[in-house]
Amino acid sequence: MTLPSQLRAARSLLGLSQADIAARAGVSVPTLKRAEADAPAIRVSVEAAAAIRRALEAAGVEFANGGQPGVRLGGPGGTITADQLNASNDE
Repeated sequence: MTLPSQLRAARSLLGLSQADIAARAGVSVPTLKRAEADAPAIRVSVEAAAAIRRALEAAGVEFANGGQPGVRLGGPGGTITADQLNASNDE
């Protein structure tokens, strides 16, 4: 499962707007905003979530899951773990 904080961090690492990622994923901006929201009652379809993740991965992001979820850019670079995500590294 991809966490909302991972989606926000991935987009931030790429320096892309919500509109950019929504277009690449073929989803609406409101759908992307719901996927990035921390509110558990706000859900998106499995298909939309998968499309967003694929778009981010196609742009060069790698998702780390398991005991310490995070994201990183493919190749050289560091990982931002979920506990390090905050408004300062969000759009």
